[in-house]
Amino acid sequence: MTIEWLAGNRIIGTTAERPNFGLPSGSVGGWVELGRSTGTLPDISSIPDKRYYMLLNNGRSWTSGSNSSFRFNSDTGTNYTFRDSRNGAADYTETSSARTLDYIGTGSENELFGVSYISNLAAKEKLLVSSSVVQKTAGAGTAPSRDEVVSKWSNTSAAINRITATSTAGAASEYVILGWDPADTHTTNFWEELASVELGTSGDTIDSGTITAKKYLWVQCFTKATGGTATASIRYNSDSGSNYSFRDSDNGSESTSINESRAGYFNAGSGTTNQFGNAFIVNNSANEKLSIVHNINQNAAGAGTAPSRRDTVAKWNNTSSQITSIQVVNTAAGSFDTGSILKVWGSD
Repeated sequence: MTIEWLAGNRIIGTTAERPNFGLPSGSVGGWVELGRSTGTLPDISSIPDKRYYMLLNNGRSWTSGSNSSFRFNSDTGTNYTFRDSRNGAADYTETSSARTLDYIGTGSENELFGVSYISNLAAKEKLLVSSSVVQKTAGAGTAPSRDEVVSKWSNTSAAINRITATSTAGAASEYVILGWDPADTHTTNFWEELASVELGTSGDTIDSGTITAKKYLWVQCFTKATGGTATASIRYNSDSGSNYSFRDSDNGSESTSINESRAGYFNAGSGTTNQFGNAFIVNNSANEKLSIVHNINQNAAGAGTAPSRRDTVAKWNNTSSQITSIQVVNTAAGSFDTGSILKVWGSD
């Protein structure tokens, strides 16, 4: 078979060798960058119409007490509404608002990182799900803040074509908008695979090995336990010092951990059954590394037992270098079983 290597370590065979899945020859699809803007008020216009968007928001030198808010298509009317939960507190709702948001600020903020998913059908209200982490006071002695927001824009006559920040941040702040559509056939994926590691034997560490440094990282981890409980601690660049802090919501119970040896976990609950975690990280060399992690623990097999969840935001206080390796480390009595997997994607 003839193999052609494409950008991002993607491969493609000849036309005759590729199976026909109902897509044009050579098609790949995936999240593609549609635009980006850097400055105190990022503004992305002329956005192509896609079924789904992913918005990466990296607010730098964030003003104390500021919200992170934005509008669509220059609509300044009271056509937005949202529901927000900050650090596990009771929900706050705002209706007939003039903007939507992904973070409500209080106190010292510093750097912000948010990831929003947007459903974008022209004839339907636009729905958003957002998760954000804010650095707060620098150093591992202070836990970051966590925000979960759902929101909607009531417009039912047009697709989103512009996203404009309405809250001022530092000059290095950035919006990046990605798009995905079922009909896409491009080969210019934003997310490049950097590492894919599967354990061939049981062990206590899953290590990405050295990866190319990228500003944005997307990490997924699936673990199976054997011989008892296995916890999946997250570390960067093999740093096991007390240089991390994080905030957890474990099945709705909020807690903070400071001066830790891990950036949270890729597990929820007891760690004796199958677990899956999904994380996004902003990886600026001169800034603390901020992450958003969502985990599920299978618990007992079958529909008679609900799974456990853990939602985490974390920071690593390194401000001199980027993340170039990721370790998932077990510190419990059991081990990670064969077939446990760590995958890393990245982009600048």
